[in-house]
Amino acid sequence: MSATYPKKEKLKSKKLIDQLFTEGQSVSAFPLRLVYLPTTFDDDVIAKTGVSVSKRNFKTAVDRNRIKRLLREVYRLNKAVYFNNLSTPHAFMILYIGKEKPAFSQIENRMKVLFEKFSSKTSEV
Repeated sequence: MSATYPKKEKLKSKKLIDQLFTEGQSVSAFPLRLVYLPTTFDDDVIAKTGVSVSKRNFKTAVDRNRIKRLLREVYRLNKAVYFNNLSTPHAFMILYIGKEKPAFSQIENRMKVLFEKFSSKTSEV
C-alpha cells in the first residue's frame, strides 16, 4: 500500500456510510474515533476511508476543512504501516470529536494510537 490517497480509496457511498454507522464497530483515542466495518468492494482496494468533523464543535467551514486536511494527511502518511497486513477489505470513518483546534503532531500521535488499537482489536477476533 503506497503513501497516496487516491480517489478510489475515498469513502463516498452514502449507502456504505449509513451501513458503517449502523453496523460498524469503533475504537477511540481522544480526540479521534475510528468507525470500521469489514466489507467487500468492486475495485481492488483494501480500505476506503472518510473523515468527518462535527459542525457543532467547529462552526466555521475554514476550521472544519483544516482539521479534515490534517486528518487525511496523517492517514496518508501512516496507512501503509498499519494497513498492509489487512486480510479483508474494510471501510473506515475517522471522526474528530475534540473541541479545540489540533496541531499536526497531536493528530499524528493520536492517529498512531488509534491505528494500534484497531490492529489489536481486529487481530484478537
